[in-house]
Parts: sequence; structure tokens; C-alpha cells
Amino acid sequence: MVGAQAVAGEIAPVAGRARWWVLGLIAVAIAGDYYAWDSIAPVADLLRGQRGFSQSQIGMLNAIYALPNIPLSLVGGILIDRIGAARASLIAAGFCFAGAVATAIGDPYGVMVAGRLLFGVGEETLFISLLAGVAQWFSAGRAALAMALFFSMARVGSYAADVSPRWAAGVYDGGWRPPLELAALLTGISLVAAIVYLRIDRYRPAAATAVAEHGRFRWRDLARFDASFWYIMALNVLFASVFFPFRSTFAIVFFQDAKHLSLAAAGLVNSWVFFAAIFATPVFGLIADRIGRRAMLLTIGAALMPVTFAILGLTHWSLWISTSLMGVAFSVIPAVIWPSTAMLVDPGRIGTAFGLINVLQSLGMGALNLAAGWLNDQSAAGPHNPAGYGPMLWMFGLFSFAGFLAVAALWRRESGPHGHGLNAPGRSA
Repeated sequence: MVGAQAVAGEIAPVAGRARWWVLGLIAVAIAGDYYAWDSIAPVADLLRGQRGFSQSQIGMLNAIYALPNIPLSLVGGILIDRIGAARASLIAAGFCFAGAVATAIGDPYGVMVAGRLLFGVGEETLFISLLAGVAQWFSAGRAALAMALFFSMARVGSYAADVSPRWAAGVYDGGWRPPLELAALLTGISLVAAIVYLRIDRYRPAAATAVAEHGRFRWRDLARFDASFWYIMALNVLFASVFFPFRSTFAIVFFQDAKHLSLAAAGLVNSWVFFAAIFATPVFGLIADRIGRRAMLLTIGAALMPVTFAILGLTHWSLWISTSLMGVAFSVIPAVIWPSTAMLVDPGRIGTAFGLINVLQSLGMGALNLAAGWLNDQSAAGPHNPAGYGPMLWMFGLFSFAGFLAVAALWRRESGPHGHGLNAPGRSA
């Protein structure tokens, strides 16, 4: 998301129906991309049973995806500035499609890992460029609605992947490869959408062609960031590092082994986190704009995460309780945290701030994917030893609690004389 907030504030109004066609194409592209990203979790049990993959090998498939995002988080915005959002989207979609195809081929294991790496090369730039494209085609008054729909369609892709064992049961009956071939097909549709988007983008009105220059990463800028920025960055990084490795890599197989659900049932429970976010994220964004109190909302959202892992590890309560809590957290935090971050830094350094956050998120997601897989292997976690998942849950719970402490410190600071208005009533980001 490097520089997306800066782009949105600089775009002149664009008239006509074409922008809604563009938004539809962009929505198709991001939905297919997110489906492919989340396609590993539903097939994890098949990879374990049919290919003999260890938990560490499964974790690697999502950890390796995060590695290219470390440098690309810093250069993605620069690439968009140099060649345009539409061209960058097409190039990135091409990488995603090639990576998804290699992942579906997937034999030997190294080919699958290489495919996920290639997919990761394109995914971050695709996300950033599509978001920038939304900002280019919509005026400031409509950009918020368009971006909310953009994020909702991303959640649709993830939800569809989670419930794919139900609506595509026949595909899963064919073994581990057909579900990954389906993911590759959907990234192919995303590539076609990106091609059409590029063709339509040629006719974008001149008034909408001005794009704010994305900030470049400069080490000296870090010393200028306020303490509130570091608190909110800690929450951003810790939340992503916990949520995505658990939900996108290990949640479904954990539900199967420890909670004794079928693959389809486990996928359905996991999917509701994103299904709720499809509708709830725009609502919480609207609430934040209307009532303000952003630091308070972030603190409430962050508090739900360690509670979720405590419930999963220490109780036999219905999974719908923990799923609901995680769904609310995932709706509140993304809706509030990015505009709040923009309020804490000067407009000229938003790119630097977002780039730093994305770099650390990629490092955190990669590290905790590997750590969770290693802990599960060391504890012999599986259907015959559900207790072996305990160390993984403790790790995620402790990192979640650290995120809560960080945002609690943010709330305290923002309630004092050094605040930036995050906890003020009714202030718009």
C-alpha cells in the first residue's frame, strides 16, 4: 500500500461510467490474486497426506511468498510512478499467473516453492498498483467508497478459497493438484482483467493523470517519526505476523486435527473471518470517521486477538466464538490502522512510513510461518497429538498480547498533550 494515501488525495475528479468498469476489472484482478494467496491452507492436509509434506514444508510455501515483498515493498511505488499503475498491474499479474502455474505443477517440492516465490514477486506490486489505479480513476469524494469495495473484493477472494472444499468438492476429490490448478486458472482471469484494464486506462481523462510522487525510503527519515508512529507500527506488524500465518497456513489443519472437523467444515469456519470482513470493514471505517476515537477502536480490536488464542488453546468452546472475535479484530484493525498511520506522519514521508511497515510485516509473516511450522513439528502436532499445537497457540497469543500492549501505549499517548487527534471525537483522516 506504499503511497496509496498520498495518491488518493491528489487525484482530480473523473467523470463517466468508465471508472466503474475499471473498478470491476480491478476487483476481479484482486479477488483472483487473493484466492491464489489463500489456496495453500485448504489443500494443506492433502499435501501432508498425499505428498508427505511436513508442517515446516507447508509453512515454507507461505513463508517464501513473503520474502520478495521485503525489497518490493520499497520499490513498488517507484515502479508505479515510472511506468504507470496499469502497466505495473499487468506486469505483476503476469508474475502471479506464472507463479500459480508453477505451484500447481508442484512436483518436485522445489518447483512448488519456486512457484510461491514467483507469485510473491508479483503479488505486492499488483496490490499496490491496483489500489493506486482506484485512486487515479476516482475523485476524492468517491475514492473512499471505491477503496472499500476494493478491499471487500479482496476478502471475497480469500473467502472463496476457504470454502472451496465445499463449492468445488469435485476438484478436491482429484487430489492436491486440481485445487491448485483452479487457483492458477483464477490468476489467469486476473491477468486478462489486467490486460483489459490497461487498454481502458489509455482513455483515462487528462484531469486524472496526475499522480502524487511516492515517497522514497530514507533512513534519516526514521528519526523524525513520533513515538505514536512506532506504537501503531508495532501493532500493524505484530497483527499481520500473527493473523496471516495462523489463518492462511495453519488454521484449517489445526481445526481438523485438534477440533476434529472435516476439511470442508474447517474451511467454512475459517472462511467466516474474511466473510464478515467483506461487509464489516467499510462499516468500521465509517464509524471511525463519524466518532473518531481511533486509538480506542484499535485497542479494542487488538485486545480480541490474545483472547481468541486463549479460547482456542484453553477451552472447548464453540469455534464460532473464536472465529467471531477474530473476524471483528480483522474488520476493525485494517479499517482504522492505515488512515490512522497517515495522520501520524508528514504527507511527504507517507511512502517511507508505509514502506517500512510493509517490510517488517513481510519479515514477521515469514518468520512466524516458519516458527509455527517448526514448533508443530517439534511437538509432533497432528490428529493423534492435538496437544502438540499448544506451543504454536502460545506463540501467537504472546505476540498478539505484545500488539495489544503497543496500541494501549498509543491510546495513552494520544489521550495526552502529545496526541495527534487519533483519539479525538469525530476527526476525519
